[in-house]
Amino acid sequence: MTTTATSTSVTAPAGDEPRLVLRDFGGGPFGIYVHVPFCATRCGYCDFNTYTAGELGTSASPQSWFEALRGELATAAEQFEALPSAVPAVETIFVGGGTPSLLGGDGLADVLAAIRENFTLAPGAEVTTESNPESTSPEFFERLLEGGFTRVSLGMQSAAQHVLKILDRTHTPGRAVAAAREARAAGFEHVNLDLIYGTPGETDGDLDASLDAVLSAGVDHVSAYSLIVEDGTALARRVRRGELPAPDDDVLAARYERIDSRLEAAGLRWYEVSNWAADDDARCRHNLGYWDGGDWLGAGPGAHSHVGGMRWWNVKHPARYADRVALGGLPVAGWEALSEEERYTERVMLTVRLRTGVPLGELGVSGRVAAEGVIADGLAELCDDRLILTDRGRLLADGVVRALLT
Repeated sequence: MTTTATSTSVTAPAGDEPRLVLRDFGGGPFGIYVHVPFCATRCGYCDFNTYTAGELGTSASPQSWFEALRGELATAAEQFEALPSAVPAVETIFVGGGTPSLLGGDGLADVLAAIRENFTLAPGAEVTTESNPESTSPEFFERLLEGGFTRVSLGMQSAAQHVLKILDRTHTPGRAVAAAREARAAGFEHVNLDLIYGTPGETDGDLDASLDAVLSAGVDHVSAYSLIVEDGTALARRVRRGELPAPDDDVLAARYERIDSRLEAAGLRWYEVSNWAADDDARCRHNLGYWDGGDWLGAGPGAHSHVGGMRWWNVKHPARYADRVALGGLPVAGWEALSEEERYTERVMLTVRLRTGVPLGELGVSGRVAAEGVIADGLAELCDDRLILTDRGRLLADGVVRALLT
């Protein structure tokens, strides 16, 4: 155990479970995230906790993962019942990965049924799954809707074949748009497409083609992320060897402005620096729960949870995860109790990125002084006593955060 003046952090010794003592719910919205750790192939830029069948061998399978997931959900529900406050109804569910669509429509419906066995869903709960376009079909989307899902997020990344090849993506360029249309035809009102911009070799024309494709799909939500070269990935090794150039900051900024201009003109407005929605109902409520400091249970290998200022994370490998669940208790690898200072830091870091901004009254004295500086620099403006990023400020959001927290 390591204790500092600001926080307490515990990491589990090998074969042991740290003693996680939950305080109570924080009073915000409550969501559940489920991590599906399986992928058909590994993308070169990805550093998520995912595994191909070849990497797992016989040590774990979707079946063993699902049985462990059911056990974790039951244990979490039991421990939550012991907290002072009643367990809140679940406002949002997000099944991510990995590639959740590899479970098929029936498998994903079973995941949602397992959550319902242990928790109460709020009326109108948002239920999202990520999907790889290549592992979807009209029948898949129909089964999802029948099973209770309300929202689908599809990984598109780019409409340019050579860009997808650099990213080691296996879907064909037109499949993401086709999948989005199939989801809409099945009855999904809320469909998201993910883009990645700034990949080595991508041109302005490639980006425009991707945006044309996105807008032709009729989706009501778009997420666009600049390519980040993560240590330990195949992409990072290629950049280090000089086979590919590292993403250029000036190019990334220009691409972001291009994306924002096109999406805004089409009626998709930014509500978080990397996310655009057609209206308030189209926004991802689950992610807003993270950004607004809500509570959530993260179930599955490597998933992170947060309840009332207590954060914990599960063991990563699916086989170890299943073994830990079988022993009883939560499959915790470590936890930390956030101090008030840390919670303040996180709140500023997250809310600065939102279109609603940071209430000026929530900033400390030094933060309010710093806010005057970022306003003078044209990076933010005041609107109803909230500090909101300008268009230029969105390009320098991390710098604004640093200024407010210094």
